[in-house]
Amino acid sequence: MDSHSPNGTIIFSTVGRTNYGFDTFSIESPFSFLDSPTERRLTDGASVNFNGQFIDEDQTLVFVSERSGAPRIYLRRDHPSTHVVIKLLPTSVNSVFLDRPFIQNKRLFYISSHQTPSKIFTSSSALYSSAVEGVNEDGNEIIRLTPDGYVDYSPAISRSGCLIAVASYGERRWPSDEFNHLTTDIVVFPESEPDKRTVVCQHGGWPTWSGDSTIYFHRKDEDGWWSIFRVELPKDLTNLRAGFGLVRVTPPGLHCFTPAASHGSKSMIAVATRRPGKSYRHIEIFDVELQKFYPVTELINPTTHHYNPFFSPKSTYLGYHRYRGESPSSGETTIPYLDPVVSPEKGLTMLRLNGYFPSFSPSGDFVAFNPGFTGLNIVKSDGSKKWTLIKDRTAFCNSWSPSESGVIFTSIGPIFESVRTTVQIARVSFNSARLNRDDGVEIPVEIKVLTEEKTGNNAFPSCSPDGKHVVFRSGRSGHKNLYIVDAVNGELEGGEILRLTEGPWIDTMPSWSPDGKLIAFSSNRHNPDNINCFSIYVIHPDGTGLRRIHVAGPESSDDVNMERLNHVCFSNDSEWLLFTGNLSGVTAEPVSLPNQFQPYGDLYLVKLDGSGLRRLTCNGYENGTPAWHPLAMPMTTRGDTERSALVGDKLRGEFDDVLWMNC
Repeated sequence: MDSHSPNGTIIFSTVGRTNYGFDTFSIESPFSFLDSPTERRLTDGASVNFNGQFIDEDQTLVFVSERSGAPRIYLRRDHPSTHVVIKLLPTSVNSVFLDRPFIQNKRLFYISSHQTPSKIFTSSSALYSSAVEGVNEDGNEIIRLTPDGYVDYSPAISRSGCLIAVASYGERRWPSDEFNHLTTDIVVFPESEPDKRTVVCQHGGWPTWSGDSTIYFHRKDEDGWWSIFRVELPKDLTNLRAGFGLVRVTPPGLHCFTPAASHGSKSMIAVATRRPGKSYRHIEIFDVELQKFYPVTELINPTTHHYNPFFSPKSTYLGYHRYRGESPSSGETTIPYLDPVVSPEKGLTMLRLNGYFPSFSPSGDFVAFNPGFTGLNIVKSDGSKKWTLIKDRTAFCNSWSPSESGVIFTSIGPIFESVRTTVQIARVSFNSARLNRDDGVEIPVEIKVLTEEKTGNNAFPSCSPDGKHVVFRSGRSGHKNLYIVDAVNGELEGGEILRLTEGPWIDTMPSWSPDGKLIAFSSNRHNPDNINCFSIYVIHPDGTGLRRIHVAGPESSDDVNMERLNHVCFSNDSEWLLFTGNLSGVTAEPVSLPNQFQPYGDLYLVKLDGSGLRRLTCNGYENGTPAWHPLAMPMTTRGDTERSALVGDKLRGEFDDVLWMNC
């Protein structure tokens, strides 16, 4: 391994993902469920399983699962001996993100992100196809159906298999402020001639075919309601004018999205809905001719969110995915404390934490974190044990003292509040020897507040390598800037406090380098009027040497001023920065997923001079609050044996559906 390549272990958080517990289910369609609904679980309760498509009326299913540590494509079919067989479908691409698969004419079609775009702020999502069966020594022929430089989401194929529709940005870059409702176009092209693309409608997403000439899709209309629209295609697409014949299908007054057209009836579509006065996303059948809705999943699971419906080829079955439930027969019912995630860097192990704001102990054997934003816990770095330090008290953002195994610094008080809200930097001391002899207990702690109450919002501590000082963000001046305080005495006992930065902007989330020479932080000081765009800066602990790390482009360029970079931390050699950012746009249509506040949030690495940018995560989620330790932990994925003995918290399906969809 290159000695200059990044190595070690990275632990990070993903909003809501650990609680999904998705499995794919089906019911007979279209109307047999109205009197006696019978739901069948198709997938096996391992990890999360979603975005399926039927291949036949035997409910053979192609779907996405994250059981291997990254989204991969699997085939599920019933075996004659009554058991279910699930196997991985090889795609011959080295990708950490695969999505929206379907099989037609013995070829597998899917979205992949394995080819890096040439432009920053451009998604890598594109449509590919490959042979379904077997992989020869040279690998299957991979056909990229999306032209180079283009971005495609949410593919669908016509009944004959001759035409494909996608939601596409085309050659446009992702607008950095667009992460709920995407202004993609509906584009159609022949499967055999993917370069002959026709925009059939501007502004639309999630297309679905009825036959070979009718496309349904969703978009947010001018009245604010997400609705389903229809466009009819002429035989000759060359003369088509974009948007000609466009018809709004579903009425205002409720949100309808992610449609699936019935192949058995041109007037029937399945849609996901969000209705005023109701708290859950449900699947409903809508009769386009009668303008009538028929409830489906609300009759079966009224208090569960249901996602992304799809029909079998003859519309005998309707499928969707949802939280699988708490029954032991449902499959995995435990959320691992730490779950391995496939890393694109050979020298890095990556683990997803069921919690937020991880911080490694000096030895790397333990990790402090916040379970939600209440309490302070410790988990063993192999995920086998957990201890409680603080419970029933709001805490966030932790920094384990590099010089003391029994001292953790944290923020006590509410998160995401104003500069005047009381939030305190606290020194949490405990007997670290108990971590080696006690299992799963509450460990007594001494909490010492280091900041004065009247100073307002003090948060995001980071301890110096020698353990003597803590840098943190404070709103005491009326602006959020950085300060350094004595790590033992604080400012309440006459300890030294130094103002590190000053100005009418936001400096936040500092991180002290392991060599002690630099403090990295996020700031909007280059554009104080924009509270959403943050870049990375570094400064010496004595307040000198302030400079900006230009990641997205050169100084003063349009690109660099679109950065939203946060949660920065250093590699052990202080040569690399790890952070979360918006540099690659969104990877999937956000409305098709549970709530993600910032679905563009991915982890990246960059050198201190702004070179060597590398992307570590790629999915439709918000990934953040990373921690990095030089200790390399073995990367293992969960097999069937391990699943039955997972150590962690109870899986309860506690996640939010999209919060930005106003009913």
